[in-house]
Amino acid sequence: MAVEEDGAVAVEANKDRFGLSWRPELAAGVLLNRGRVDCIEVISDDYLDADAKRVRALVALSRELPVLLHSIHLGPATTSRVEDAPIEKLARLVDRIRPESWSEHVAFVRAGGIEVGHLAAPPRDAATVDGTLANLDRIRRLTGTAPEIENIATLIEPPGSTMTEQAWLTAIFAACPNGWLFDLHNVYANAINFGFDAREFLASLPPDRVHTIHLAGGKWIEDRAENRRYLDDHLHPVPGPVYDLLAFTAARAPRPLTVILERDGDFPPTADLLAELDLARAAVARGRKVLHDHAAI
Repeated sequence: MAVEEDGAVAVEANKDRFGLSWRPELAAGVLLNRGRVDCIEVISDDYLDADAKRVRALVALSRELPVLLHSIHLGPATTSRVEDAPIEKLARLVDRIRPESWSEHVAFVRAGGIEVGHLAAPPRDAATVDGTLANLDRIRRLTGTAPEIENIATLIEPPGSTMTEQAWLTAIFAACPNGWLFDLHNVYANAINFGFDAREFLASLPPDRVHTIHLAGGKWIEDRAENRRYLDDHLHPVPGPVYDLLAFTAARAPRPLTVILERDGDFPPTADLLAELDLARAAVARGRKVLHDHAAI
């Protein structure tokens, strides 16, 4: 792994990479296993109001490992205008850290000045397509970079929707230049909860826009009427079918992929997380073999 003149880690081109979401509980395990962790993803919101010492520590970390920033607070998927202040605050952090990329969810997080406290799915219609595109354009202009945008999981179909998730995302990508942070566990959860075919969903969206992949785990939950839903909670190992979706994606995506394993709590031993990364490597290798075999025909 090379280091550039300014001290930043140089990213290896044309190579799939595998990393972890950065949490304090995982820090020692990550740093002791840098040969098996290619990069890390840091929640930007944890540093937006941090003191200078903490930000300097993140800068120092970025010289040890490639850093991706992941935002969870802007909520561009709305007809309302995202305010300038949070975008400008994030822009300052991006400028200070100089991550290789940063990302945000196409999610709805506030209305009328009230924070939802959750990455909610917006009503999927033409109005939210237009509002999302306008917000993504403003975010790009104020930060100087276009974030990768992430699909989200939901337990309910957004009320008032006139479009499927597939059609809504297709409309977004047709009209904006942003890359895609493809959360495969979110696709898996939504496919279970709403009865669509995950592979058909993936096949309908542009593979050349996929830059980054999220993997995670979840669990089944029930309401009082014993109706079951599958919850994306980032507290459990990645299910086997999600690795199959990863192989399917790697067989279609022409760009090098950065695969991030998300874990937000109930942390297992580092060896278990590294084993999950190895399963991800194997899944991508299976998919790349299919891609190369097809290219050779």
